[in-house]
Amino acid sequence: MQTTAIPPFNPPVAFPSNLPRFPPIIRHFPSPSKLRVPIAMASSPSGLAVGSRTGADSSGAAIDGLCTLTDFVGKGGIGLGDDLVLLLTHIQYACKKIAALVASPFSSDLQYLAGLAAGGGVVVGSERDAPKPLDIVSNEIILSSLRNSGKVAVMASEEDDEPVWIRDDGPFVVVTDPLDGSRNIDASIPTGTIFGVYKRLVELDNLPREEKAVLNSLQSGSKLLAAGYVLYSSATILCASFGSGTHAFTLDHSTGDFILTHPHIKIPPRGQIYSVNDARYFDWPEGLRQYIDTIRQGKGKNPKKYSARYICSLVADLHRTLLYGGVAMNPRDHLRLVYEANPLSLLVEQAGGRGSDGKNRILSMQPGKLHQRLPLFLGSLEDMEELESYGDVQQKVNPGYEV
Repeated sequence: MQTTAIPPFNPPVAFPSNLPRFPPIIRHFPSPSKLRVPIAMASSPSGLAVGSRTGADSSGAAIDGLCTLTDFVGKGGIGLGDDLVLLLTHIQYACKKIAALVASPFSSDLQYLAGLAAGGGVVVGSERDAPKPLDIVSNEIILSSLRNSGKVAVMASEEDDEPVWIRDDGPFVVVTDPLDGSRNIDASIPTGTIFGVYKRLVELDNLPREEKAVLNSLQSGSKLLAAGYVLYSSATILCASFGSGTHAFTLDHSTGDFILTHPHIKIPPRGQIYSVNDARYFDWPEGLRQYIDTIRQGKGKNPKKYSARYICSLVADLHRTLLYGGVAMNPRDHLRLVYEANPLSLLVEQAGGRGSDGKNRILSMQPGKLHQRLPLFLGSLEDMEELESYGDVQQKVNPGYEV
């Protein structure tokens, strides 16, 4: 049988030599310090309405059916005080910069340099994971934004051995994990920023700076004024609570605004998904193994068989759990109480769920040290109650691998 070779399709195209050349469009978003923020003349001094490209009317409520994060936390939403609104403006600006950093084609180069630095004898605290350049740069971005806000007394970060005192008259304390899950960036797995905001404890003002920095950072999660995470994934989503529900905002890259897309998130009372590293099954205590075996088979209080969904990115696993229900967990003494467990537990509780160490409510705990670790279970209220009923769910030994 004779075959006929098909020539490649390369039609001749003659382009006019006088075609116009268009320069690339580069958008520059101004820093919060250069923004003009009109304060609404309202009866309440806490009212702050911020105009955006979506627009806001005289009452501060957004028009055109869209509401930005700044609109929401101003008078048009829940009426936070002006100081906290300004602080949140600087936090969201920092997270936009981190989102661009994470999506950069050069982020892999930073990770490679991290490996070289670690091999070159970089000293890290024994209570922390080895820092990576993306973590460090993200930490510096957040610290710079908090300094520029003029509203923060102290920042406590996963990247710093001790809290950083910023200014004596700052009304707020910020705790943060600047870039959770950064080791997954090379595989384009979602990462996130976690933050919590407290009031500065003015009764400690007469103490030495180092001491009052630590004590301000070790407040119970029940005292959080605000908490949130930013998910860097196919979309950049800022999910936050200010004590009146949990709400998610999606970054509109065409305007630079976080737009309210998920108001008043309500986690389902029961889900059908559990998120945990199943490879450690044989290291788990008996109670946790029994719970997982039971729900896998559909023999628990929910007659449906549960599915496993594990990203190994805390923010991403929690975000899915908030929307679909179920439980996200790490049964080891691994996650940090101050800047991971507390902020995320506030978000879950404000959505109708529960945050626990397997025995106790997270927000009721008193931190003893900045980098204190604990098991963490977050999820739907009925799922969490069933999980805790098994009793022995905390993995207290870690054979064969390091924390």
